[in-house]
Amino acid sequence: MGSIYRRGKTWYVDLYVRGRRIRRKVGRSKKIAVLALKDAEVKAARDEFGFAKNDIAIEKLLAQFLEYSQANNSPATFTRYRAVLDHFNEFLKDHQDVVFLSQVNPRLLDEYKVGRKNEWVNPNGGKVESDDDITDHTRKGARAHTINFEIDVFRTIFNLAIKWGYLKENPTKAVDRLKVKDSKTPRFLTEKECQLLIEHSPDHLYPIFFTFLNTGMRKAELENLEWADIDLKRRKIKIRKKDFWHPKTGEREIPVGQKLLDLLTNLNQQNDQGIKSSFVFPDKSGGKIRMKLREQLIRIARTAGIENLTQLHALRHIFASHLMMKGVALPSVQKLMGHSDIQTTMIYAYLAPDHLSDAVDKLEF
Repeated sequence: MGSIYRRGKTWYVDLYVRGRRIRRKVGRSKKIAVLALKDAEVKAARDEFGFAKNDIAIEKLLAQFLEYSQANNSPATFTRYRAVLDHFNEFLKDHQDVVFLSQVNPRLLDEYKVGRKNEWVNPNGGKVESDDDITDHTRKGARAHTINFEIDVFRTIFNLAIKWGYLKENPTKAVDRLKVKDSKTPRFLTEKECQLLIEHSPDHLYPIFFTFLNTGMRKAELENLEWADIDLKRRKIKIRKKDFWHPKTGEREIPVGQKLLDLLTNLNQQNDQGIKSSFVFPDKSGGKIRMKLREQLIRIARTAGIENLTQLHALRHIFASHLMMKGVALPSVQKLMGHSDIQTTMIYAYLAPDHLSDAVDKLEF
């Protein structure tokens, strides 16, 4: 049973639902407060407050989620999720009355968004703890796409909470995403520029950048590539899950062209005669490569006279761009790139206008 009480000239409803206290301001009329209490008690009896029978402490749910993520996601994804929860736990320090999952609502999540937009952030995305730590390198507020990603993580957590019986409805449904400025078209290199990049690469870097340009592999995929992942006879590279590393978007196969096949065959022979590493591109001791490849790429690009090539990930975009220009279909590009969503691949569609026009010209009605 609940009760009503007056504070000043205002009447309030006070009741407990599944162990959670609910207090609501009603107005100045005692009669309306009595009716509001009866209405609330009926809703509680019908279980219409949205509280699951097995409400759980937020701290416990987040611990369960991290345990689930560690078992089901790649180490990189797990690390990103844990960083998001660090931000959320920091936010909850200013909301110490919010203890249970049932207390997380759209308003609280909107407050989180506002807080992330207004706090000072380090270049690595970490929160600035005091005004004394503000420098020329800090910035005001996390970026919109970062905050949207964090809300997506909350959505994942709350969907799992529903699956596990802790929650009835996902509070992120009513939380709007922030607008993100249109991302710039990825850096594109002509075939001549690609050739210049390869020609100016030192002998120890040539195989690495040649492989990037001919496979569209992610940096982590190339760094963790082992000879066991390559079938030289079938001319296939398999991006696959390993005990020490998980691919970002699942497993896939990448065909190997003749020039890349020749290069890999030669590397394999050198490896058999040398350190016999399991890695295709090892460090000097035979372990996983630890070289700062981005810095090497920038240095080579400058030497070759190639402007604005500052991101290693651009080589992946270049691979996809040239596939599109050669008329490869979007679904095929998506598969080769390992994109989980075709919308990601769509950013390259503008490179194939002639092929789209040719397709329309084939219509005869």
